[in-house]
Amino acid sequence: MNGIDKASLINGRKDLQLADALTKVSPEAQKKTRAKAQEFEAMFLNSMFSQMTTGVKGEGPFGDTTGTGVWRSMLTDEYSKSFAKSGGIGISNDVFRTLILQQANRAA
Repeated sequence: MNGIDKASLINGRKDLQLADALTKVSPEAQKKTRAKAQEFEAMFLNSMFSQMTTGVKGEGPFGDTTGTGVWRSMLTDEYSKSFAKSGGIGISNDVFRTLILQQANRAA
């Protein structure tokens, strides 16, 4: 990418402060931090999707039955993980940046 470290890009833009912080944080810690940021975004999306489907009633096998709530809960959980893993809505990038900057400040 023309000498630009992909990890220091936030929303497609070079972040010099993040690039500097990444040099102070181990690759293992960066990987764990990225995973935790993605988990946080998935949790947020799960909450959002759950609220969106709260009043939805359906017909057929997945209509208003006792198993629908469990099925819908699992479905929204998988949707949220999938969305977050494929880039989400950008929350994980900002969380990752904030956590890395904090870790770099502690290391300095």
